[in-house]
Amino acid sequence: MLNLKIERGPAPLWLRPLIPVIAVVVTFALVSVLILWAGASPFDAVYQLLINPLTRTSARADILMMATPILLTGVAVAVAFVCGYYNIGAEGQLYAGAIFAAWVGVNAEGLPPVVAIGLMLIAGFLAGMLWALLPALLKSWLSVDEVVTTLLLNSVMLFIVSALLNGPWRDPVSGWPQSPTIALNAQFPVIIARSRVHLGFIVAVVVALAVWWMLARTRFGLELRAIGKNREAAQFLGIPVRRRVLAAALISGGIAGLAGVGEVGGIHYYLIGSLSPGFGYTGIIVATLGALTMPGVMLSALFLALINRGAISANRELDVPVYLSDVIQAALLLVTLAVLLLNRYRIRWGR
Repeated sequence: MLNLKIERGPAPLWLRPLIPVIAVVVTFALVSVLILWAGASPFDAVYQLLINPLTRTSARADILMMATPILLTGVAVAVAFVCGYYNIGAEGQLYAGAIFAAWVGVNAEGLPPVVAIGLMLIAGFLAGMLWALLPALLKSWLSVDEVVTTLLLNSVMLFIVSALLNGPWRDPVSGWPQSPTIALNAQFPVIIARSRVHLGFIVAVVVALAVWWMLARTRFGLELRAIGKNREAAQFLGIPVRRRVLAAALISGGIAGLAGVGEVGGIHYYLIGSLSPGFGYTGIIVATLGALTMPGVMLSALFLALINRGAISANRELDVPVYLSDVIQAALLLVTLAVLLLNRYRIRWGR
């Protein structure tokens, strides 16, 4: 007689690449209930979300533009998560990079564009590192939970941004809470004609490829992965765990800061309070769905950007609420975390 056994242990290799696919299918099955409740067909909604944006050139360009900041925040979160440092503060680090980029951009008048844009990228990276430094030190040397500190610092940064925009950076003419417009020579060039896809997309891809190489091909990356697998064993092998975790946290913060630079330099050209609709938190979904691998993170960023762009089409064509993409992303994170448990179990058939 055959019986089914579920045992604790590593999942078979063939199942692991299917886990993100299972998570996506289960998520859409759950969200279809809400779509029916809204009075639309789930099949029509899936078409508008996943297929229709790919049929138009302008929509495809929008997907690349939308993927730029969440690719950077996804890479930032993945770098930290790989070594077991749970950076939930990418949102605050993004705004830190945006503040420094806006300041440099305003004062870059007269500089060659290459120099002005380069200085903005460097300033944004350093700002993100600086904002990530305190929780990283608290984690490395005092074992303070980084989830709490990085999350709380997001709110602190939003108050700082509000104070700047309603104080010294408030527009004296219109009274709008926004920083002065950055110089023309500091604005990112458009890389696809008649679209909003800017230089930041190339920066995001280069950063993702560089991090991929670092994690896969360098001793530093190997040590980060070893720490994430087993911190005590890594320390026993002589890896300086505290210094490596500190370095990963700072790199993570710097990459998140670049996302803020891209939004200031390539989209808005000034700092506003609503610069990010939650790109830092979306980065957590991107990193989780991508299984903390750079190819997975890049595909996940494009997939979530597709959903965001498709939600606009679904709202226009089916009268489905435009925040459907937010619901899908939230459900996708929860489902992905649940489905990842499949990595820890295997099914055996026995007699």
